[in-house]
Amino acid sequence: MPDTERDADGIVLVTGGAGFLGSHVVRRLVADGRRVRVFVRPTTNVEGLAGLPVEWAYGDVTDREAVAAAVAGCTSIIHCVVNTQAWLRDPAPMRRVNVDGLATVMDAALTEGVRRFVLTSTIATIGRNSSGVSTERDRFNFPEKAGPYIRIRVEAEQLFDRYVAERGLPGIAMNVANTYGPGDYAATPHGRLLWAAASGKLPFAVAAGLACVGVEDAADAMILAERKGRIGERYIVSDSWLTQHDLYRIAADQAGSTRRIRTMPLALLYALGFVADCVSTLRRRGSQLSVQSARLTHIINDMDATKARTELGWSPQPVERSIRAAVDFYRERYAPT
Repeated sequence: MPDTERDADGIVLVTGGAGFLGSHVVRRLVADGRRVRVFVRPTTNVEGLAGLPVEWAYGDVTDREAVAAAVAGCTSIIHCVVNTQAWLRDPAPMRRVNVDGLATVMDAALTEGVRRFVLTSTIATIGRNSSGVSTERDRFNFPEKAGPYIRIRVEAEQLFDRYVAERGLPGIAMNVANTYGPGDYAATPHGRLLWAAASGKLPFAVAAGLACVGVEDAADAMILAERKGRIGERYIVSDSWLTQHDLYRIAADQAGSTRRIRTMPLALLYALGFVADCVSTLRRRGSQLSVQSARLTHIINDMDATKARTELGWSPQPVERSIRAAVDFYRERYAPT
């Protein structure tokens, strides 16, 4: 429950509340009896929130008037707006949303005097550790290997930190791992890969691993941070480290697929990424396969979420359960009848 009577009656604004993580945050808040306002663009697919008793606010995250109207009367903000289109040739749209849009919402939050501002950040802003396992203390330390997407996410979190330290924003940053689970209505890129593996259409997995978390558990962590996170702190939200082969094998087993999933060497993935980059340059169009996307498959360490578990009381379920639930969702939504 919220910490004070004022908070129990106050409105929690969830920006990007119709997205994959945001929609689960909204559902959890509603289940807790909280008053929720959802800020989305007018064209956003809100299928994942159908029937929920929430208030709606519409506009672009960089529109100061629309954002101010959405923030008015709110006691907390959970900011889930993120542009993850890492394949764009021009990173300007990512920066506009992830940095400029964040600044717009933070300015409105300061004007309104909200009690908590919870930022959806990413484990990609956590530094690499020579032990192979990173914690919140590891500051970003691989700028020469990070492409525009990671650099923009780092810029956004650094801006957030300045607002907290210099302007008094009551902010908590949540560094979220790769999320899996039901309710992926817009089919995230990593969700599409999971469904491809489940449906027998993904013959290869890269020889790399990734930090994973169930999307419902990630939503729980966001809400716990809104209730009792320490201002100025960041928390890693990750449950398990899985090889890509194990991740996709779990998905395939859940769907009953017996197709063998082979392991692709990283060198081959880089070669394919180089070819895709050349084609992308000639066609003047972005590609989800690139040298940079190849690098993203292995550049990020395993993550230690002890801090979230101990300070917030976060207790995630094994991510394998969420992977299986994701497959069931995709099968119901996309499998031919």
